[in-house]
Amino acid sequence: MSWLELLNNLESGAVRAATQDENGQWHANIEVKQGILEAFKNGTNTEFPGGFVDKHNLAPQGFAADAGVRMVPGGSSVRRGAHVAKGTIIMPPAYVNIGAFIDEGTMVDSHALVGSCAQVGKNVHLSAAVQLGGVLEPIGASPVVVEDDAFIGAGCVIVEGVVVKKGAVLAPGVRLSATIPVYDCVNERQLAKGEPIPEYAIVIPGSRPASNTWAREQGLSMSCALIVKYRDEQSDASLLLEEVLR
Repeated sequence: MSWLELLNNLESGAVRAATQDENGQWHANIEVKQGILEAFKNGTNTEFPGGFVDKHNLAPQGFAADAGVRMVPGGSSVRRGAHVAKGTIIMPPAYVNIGAFIDEGTMVDSHALVGSCAQVGKNVHLSAAVQLGGVLEPIGASPVVVEDDAFIGAGCVIVEGVVVKKGAVLAPGVRLSATIPVYDCVNERQLAKGEPIPEYAIVIPGSRPASNTWAREQGLSMSCALIVKYRDEQSDASLLLEEVLR
């Protein structure tokens, strides 16, 4: 498949930068990521209206009304090679990078970033200033994934291939990466490194004592995330989150 065919197939949703196996595990699609890098190599910098400069073959997408996407005026951009499904709302300014996949009915609020190859499911709410990290290299690195019906609160940052499972709720300001520990206060355990945020978990920002003796003596602490409750499929995510944060 040529890089041009690949970009078209990414936009239509026919191929994705990551796929889920029968056990629910997500894996990077290496051939897709290689094709995206090939598109960059074959592009030349060119000027676009408004004073922008980018590769000539990666111009921002436009949407016809019958596509069912509502991109509100005010500075948002969806780059070539990203899939945005019908029913999606994009509030300004927001950015969706190449290789990203956004499924039906999702809200992308102001100042949100959906990074390269990030995968976002159906009926997800990405609140204001949410950052979903992107990854093209290393080629085998899995992207950030937010599954169906998740609610990501304002200012959350999710990077380094973290997976947020179906229906999970992240309170404003939660930071998730490969090195930030997550403690399940309901089941009284620490999630293993690389373990997804479980389905229907409600996660809030937390802190833990610094491991260094001097730092502990100074009363310093380090960031972590705390699972404080689980919702069921019928629970209202925003109401439960408000209850937990009171």
